Amino acid sequence: MAEDRSSGSMAVGIRLRLSLMMFLQFFVWGAWFVTMGTFLGQGLAASGSQISLAYLTQSLGAILAPLIIGLIADQFFAAQKILAILHIAGAALLWFASTMTDFGAFFPVILVYMILYMPTLALVNSISFRQMQDPEKQFPAVRVLGTIGWIVAGVTIGWLGWEQGAQLSMTFQMAAIASLLLGVFAFTLPATPPTGKAGKSSIGDMLGLEALGLLKSRSYLVFFIASIAICIPLAFYYNFTNLFLNEIGVDAAAAVQSLGQASEVLFLLVLPFLLKRLGVKWTLAIGMAAWALRYVFFAFGDTGGMYWMLLLGILLHGVCYDFFFVAGQIYTNKFAGDRFRSAAQGLITLATYGIGILIGSLLAGPIVDTFATPDNHEWRPIWLIPAAIAAVVLLAFLLLFRDRGTRTDTDLGMETASTTLEAPGAPLPAPDARQSNTPRQDPRKE
Repeated sequence: MAEDRSSGSMAVGIRLRLSLMMFLQFFVWGAWFVTMGTFLGQGLAASGSQISLAYLTQSLGAILAPLIIGLIADQFFAAQKILAILHIAGAALLWFASTMTDFGAFFPVILVYMILYMPTLALVNSISFRQMQDPEKQFPAVRVLGTIGWIVAGVTIGWLGWEQGAQLSMTFQMAAIASLLLGVFAFTLPATPPTGKAGKSSIGDMLGLEALGLLKSRSYLVFFIASIAICIPLAFYYNFTNLFLNEIGVDAAAAVQSLGQASEVLFLLVLPFLLKRLGVKWTLAIGMAAWALRYVFFAFGDTGGMYWMLLLGILLHGVCYDFFFVAGQIYTNKFAGDRFRSAAQGLITLATYGIGILIGSLLAGPIVDTFATPDNHEWRPIWLIPAAIAAVVLLAFLLLFRDRGTRTDTDLGMETASTTLEAPGAPLPAPDARQSNTPRQDPRKE
């Protein structure tokens, strides 16, 4: 039974259940996603192109997720029940994936899994928001448990030594168990019935295509294209960082990588002050510059005297993600206004984690294969390529982007309270319509 939310606070029991849901949601993902490249490259003898193809399933899931949510969750069935079914089915697929011995058998399994998993990112947000009177204040405290879940998964893999012991199939089994637990637990979550929106949603509405008119603004068009372009080097990070760290001999690489998620929490606290001081343009620019710098650190770092460069490259993940993606979500939220806000967030998510990551994955795989050696890879030239791409995107952005008349820096800074930490494919939550009744001019006419 849903609690009385008129007081503006959640009951402790509800908060704990939502927090556990978030923890398991991202523990499941972090348990296998980070190390999949190493599992495929070293365990299944997959090529760089095949590893990228496996990670590309995230993009396909991100593209299909709004269709699944729009056609099913918003119209017919309770969100918590769909979440339960998807995670129980996902548990079976993850366990099955752990038994695969060649890439040809593995790929269709992980493809189907990601098509089922990506919609659950929106579902856990929806379940949470429906229990909150003031999501901007209440959601971050619940959502941060997701980041903790991702970190715990990485630390667990490192502690158990699965990378060094060539036992990465166990990561899929660990994720399967957690997914099954979440699936069963989801049936006990607060009832979240379908919204029963009047009329039928079109495919364009679900993908956020209604917001295409925002691209008539030169500044937003530049930001939109830059968002797609910067996701090309992002694909190199997601697809190959763990394989790179393991090949050069970093102990407990998955645990070391979890420092990147920890840094997101820290830099998210800095983001409001940076937005107020520097504004959107220079905050976004710092984020893009961090992408270029991190790949330079990876190119020249090693496990000896330059180990600090590897650590800094990983710690820069907070700057890379928060200062570009989170700041970009906030900018989109303000630029679009109330009328187009939800559609704009859907569109930018489709562009980045759909189109951008897809292009990046298709490009990264052949590049890694080009620099393959009989034993490992020549990583320096590999990392310098995404560094150069990020630098070019940064330069073009600085020359072409103009930020005029879309917001006040103070408003932007305060909105960081409602952002999510990293969840590839998960957009900034749209504010509840009950909490914003102020009319706003269509930004396409500004």
